[in-house]
Amino acid sequence: MREHRFLYLLVFVVGTASLGAEIAAARLIAPFFGASTIVWANTIAVVLVALSTGYWLGGKLADRHPEVRSLSLAVLAAAVLMAAVPFIARPFLDVSVDALDEIEAGAFVGSLFGVLVLVGVPIVLLGTCSPWAIRIAVPDVAHSGRIAGRLYALSTVGSLAGTMVAALVLIPFAGTQRTFLAFALALAVVAALGLGWRFAGVPALLAVVIALPVGTVKAIDDGRILYEGESRYQYIRVTEQDDGDRVLELNEGQAVHSMLPARGYLTADYWDSFLVLPFAASAEPPKRIAILGNAGGTVAREYGRFWPRAEVDAVELDPKVTEIGYRYFDMGSNPRLRVFDEDARPWLRSSRGGYDMIVVDAYHQPYIPFYMATREFFELARDRLAPGGVVVVNVGHPEGSDDLETVLGRTMAAAFPTVRRDPVEQTNTLLVGSDAPAAGARLEAAAGTRLHGNLAELARFDAARLAPRLPGGEVYTDDRAPVEWLTDKTILGYAAGR
Repeated sequence: MREHRFLYLLVFVVGTASLGAEIAAARLIAPFFGASTIVWANTIAVVLVALSTGYWLGGKLADRHPEVRSLSLAVLAAAVLMAAVPFIARPFLDVSVDALDEIEAGAFVGSLFGVLVLVGVPIVLLGTCSPWAIRIAVPDVAHSGRIAGRLYALSTVGSLAGTMVAALVLIPFAGTQRTFLAFALALAVVAALGLGWRFAGVPALLAVVIALPVGTVKAIDDGRILYEGESRYQYIRVTEQDDGDRVLELNEGQAVHSMLPARGYLTADYWDSFLVLPFAASAEPPKRIAILGNAGGTVAREYGRFWPRAEVDAVELDPKVTEIGYRYFDMGSNPRLRVFDEDARPWLRSSRGGYDMIVVDAYHQPYIPFYMATREFFELARDRLAPGGVVVVNVGHPEGSDDLETVLGRTMAAAFPTVRRDPVEQTNTLLVGSDAPAAGARLEAAAGTRLHGNLAELARFDAARLAPRLPGGEVYTDDRAPVEWLTDKTILGYAAGR
């Protein structure tokens, strides 16, 4: 009975570490390859293959060595290998990103290879545990079903616990590195219980390693890191470039989500266009603005400088990002800014409306949330606009790809009689939807009357680019909006070199 209790404890802890490591592996790779469904699919696929291999191998080893000591040694080896993962991850993934960029393999191959190398072997070892424990625990055929059911049930409950603890507690509050080490410590402790006091040094050493300071997750090309950490939602980093500009990176770090220029107020990037595009439909500057996807508050800060009388309601899902906006991106310089740490669409539904402009810049790279890309969403946004107001959507896309823009333009056209496009950057297009006849000529006229200096010059550039939406596309609805599929198809095409 004592041996059975130990096996029950062992399979529970192993189940906890198996799924906890899967969650932590996805977060470990996110700063390098992002958190797309492709990356998650690769992570889940590698873990399932590794567990299946472990089940097969565990069955063979159990018949050869049906004793607790051998099983405990395998679990201890998994603990040591899991503890090594966060320390070898940075140099390995840095090299992988550079090498795969040269052959244009992209996130698909990179994340698959990364997960396979980093966590494949320890997960295989953990997979051996359940069949091995069943072989040891079953005294005869008459009791095999009951004992196997208990062990698998405890393993599954452990997996559930590991998923929740990793996602809700360890990663947000301890970070990815210590998440791996915490699960490795738990494995080492339970393995030492099966091996005896002579092996107690392994969990003691891992406990010491957990207390060590955590280094930076990944290298920086230039400048210095001002902040690096993780929230419940994502990896976050703030860097100060050599020229003094501050930028906010989330997850894979390829996209900049906010910027604080070292000199002046304009960023020389797509955020600046939000200052002038409302004049394509109205002769007056916006009085009330809603920003869905505030991040570090770049647009809100710019409005506080150039249109200080405008009321700005900014929505940001991640409260940690809001905190960073105030701390590093001068978000508090706009006294008429109110920030809501909520999900954008439910917030918009409950708002009182009357906005002259609604900015939609809510990306969880590389995806725009599907429920903010549907006809119903744009109808809601239309209903929350004041007469003559505009909805401006930032469409991020790989260079040379316009599939997502085409679909969003067509979907917006189902709610707005006027939809215009402004290809402001090679990887960003701003779509403007309005009940008013928005046009480049009106924006050009504003450049000579309401706008002056840098804003007038900016308006002329935007007016020259402003054009009707791209033809074609389909209307996405709340019932069917395969945004992730469309984005993944683009990513896979890039990975294949097309």
